[in-house]
Amino acid sequence: MEWVTRLEQTLTYIEDHLTEEIDVAELGKIAYCSSYHYQRVFSYMVGVPLAVYIRRRKLSLAGVELQQGAKVIDVAVKYGYESPNSFARAFKNQHGIVPSEAQQEGSRLTSYPRIKFHITIKGDVEMEYRIETKEAFRVVGAQKELTADLEENFKVVPQFWQQVSMDGTLESLVPLMNQEPKGVLGISAGFDGELHEEEELSGSDGMSYYIAVASDQALSDNLVEYIVPAFTWAIFTGQGPMPHAIQELEKQIVTDWLPSSGYEYANGPDIELYLDANPNNATFEVWLPVMKKA
Repeated sequence: MEWVTRLEQTLTYIEDHLTEEIDVAELGKIAYCSSYHYQRVFSYMVGVPLAVYIRRRKLSLAGVELQQGAKVIDVAVKYGYESPNSFARAFKNQHGIVPSEAQQEGSRLTSYPRIKFHITIKGDVEMEYRIETKEAFRVVGAQKELTADLEENFKVVPQFWQQVSMDGTLESLVPLMNQEPKGVLGISAGFDGELHEEEELSGSDGMSYYIAVASDQALSDNLVEYIVPAFTWAIFTGQGPMPHAIQELEKQIVTDWLPSSGYEYANGPDIELYLDANPNNATFEVWLPVMKKA
C-alpha cells in the first residue's frame, strides 16, 4: 500500500474522531511510523502542526452546528472543551465572533475543510542523497528528555544546543570523537516507547535528544551513552545558514523525496550530522531511517 494512501487514511481517522480525543499513537500506526514521525511529516506537508489542524476542523464543524441552531454548551462539550469560556475564546480566535453571534442569521464564519494528501511532481529541487546500511554504533554526549508534543520539542532542542555550547559540554565532546561517523550528532530517539534492544542497553526509557559524538571512550560524570541501532539510512547532504537550511532540507525530504522514493519512514532515530557547525554556513547531513516498501 502506498505511503500517501496511508496518510489519507489517517485523515479519515481524524474526521471520524473529531468529537473525541485524537489518539496520535493510532495515527502513527495507520501511517506505519511513530507518532513523533507522523507529526513531523504532517507539519512539513500541511504547513501547520497536527494539533492546529485538528482544532481548526473541530471549530469549523462547531460553527456549522451553531448556525443550524445547536446550543453553545452542547457544541462546546461535543468538541472537547471543558467550559463555555474556553470554547468561546478558541471559537473567536478562529471565526472572529463569539459562539452566540454564530447562531444569528447572516453571521460569517471561517471554515477549514478537510485536507488531502497527494504527490506533486516538481523536479525543480536538486537533492543529493545516498542509501547506506550501518551496524549499530555507540555515541557519547549530553541527553535531554523530549515530550510527545512536537511543537514543544522544536523549542526545547535549540535551547539545549545553546546550553551545551555555553557550558563547555560541546567543546569537551570533540576530543572524544574517534569513530565513524565523524562530526557532532543531534539524535532524536525512543519514540512511542518502542525501544530496540540496543536502546534499552543505553538506559533510555523514553523520547530523548542527544548531542553527541561517535566514540568508544569512557564516560565522564556529565555524559551518557546511547547505542544507535542498526538501520538502513537515507542520507542527505546540505549546506547553509542554521537553522533554516536544515529545516528546509528536512521538509524537502518528507514532502518531495519520501513519497515517491520506494522507501518508507522506519521507526528509528532521526540523526543530524554536523560536519561544519558554522551557524552562518553549516555543512551537515540528515539521516532518515528507512525501509523498502512492501
